[in-house]
Amino acid sequence: MKPTRRSAATFAAIVTTTAGLLAGTAGAASASSAPSFTGPLHHVTTLASTVPGNGDVNPYGVAVVPRSTGDLGRGNVLVSNFNDKANVQGTGTTIVEITPSGHQWQFAGISRHLRGCPGGVGLTTALSVLRSGWVIVGSLPTKNGAVSGAGCLIVLDQWGHVRETFAGHGINGPWDMSSLDLGGQAVLFVTNVLNGTVAANGHTVFGGTVLRLVLQIPHSGLPWIQFNTTIASGLPEALNSAALVLGPTGVGLGRNGVLYVADTLANRIAGIPDAVFRGNSDGVGFTVTQGHHLNSELGLVVAPGGDILTVNGGNGNLVETTPSGAQIVVRRLDSSGSPPGAGALFGLAVKPGHRAVYFVDDATNTLGLLH
Repeated sequence: MKPTRRSAATFAAIVTTTAGLLAGTAGAASASSAPSFTGPLHHVTTLASTVPGNGDVNPYGVAVVPRSTGDLGRGNVLVSNFNDKANVQGTGTTIVEITPSGHQWQFAGISRHLRGCPGGVGLTTALSVLRSGWVIVGSLPTKNGAVSGAGCLIVLDQWGHVRETFAGHGINGPWDMSSLDLGGQAVLFVTNVLNGTVAANGHTVFGGTVLRLVLQIPHSGLPWIQFNTTIASGLPEALNSAALVLGPTGVGLGRNGVLYVADTLANRIAGIPDAVFRGNSDGVGFTVTQGHHLNSELGLVVAPGGDILTVNGGNGNLVETTPSGAQIVVRRLDSSGSPPGAGALFGLAVKPGHRAVYFVDDATNTLGLLH
């Protein structure tokens, strides 16, 4: 663990608060009597286009707004775009906001030449919204079709204005992210896919990481990184013509503090135990499940009952997996293209208070709902 400012008392408070939160989550999960979250879900509805006025395409990140503040409406969905209107990967600069009824507008437009973000801006699946109104999104940029820098995390306020960036601290190609929101603190889990990837020129290397960042969220002033720790490492990653890069993607915190990771190139869901508190890397973690219905899974979210939902980049399917590793439900979300559904799915999120799942469809540039 590497503190950027030392405060043992503050970290102790994080430990206490988080332990109570995880205990409550585990209790809720064990009390669930439903055999699966997506079992009763058979309908897919297109809610809205994700294309803003500047023409950005290829929606990647999905996050639901937890609290109304500024231009953020509770229950609305934010979507980050990875490509510009010419469909060049790693050049998207916009976040759109979509209501549950399908009304859409641009929440943020970010300069491609943002200072403090190495290589420029290309917004990834790494997208989180905190109750305090801060929006945090990852950037993995390109120039002339090639990766142009390590990228960064961009911090926006509730009005969609860029207020600061986080670079360094182990951030190197932030690809996806989940957050544990504790109010005055937040814990970010960020997957990184550029550790040796570019130099390998398309060959698979084993440098993918999961980084834990503990943020302080002051009542006034900007969030800042208090601790950064690499909690997983050695995950496979490689450049890819269809998705720019493949490597560890979706992450979600489950019961008992296990962080689940979509280990995309291995067709595997990994588990990192004690993810909130551990002080070192668990390497590639333990295998929850591998193969079978998994097919280059990308986005990942933990359902209210504790099951793990992933979407396949290889065939357009959503797969529900129990914490014990049983793949219990498969749902087709996209069947376009050849092979059917390939390259269509990325980010997803559970619709709060409902048995339903939001997902982006890259093939149609839309936000969909499985319900």
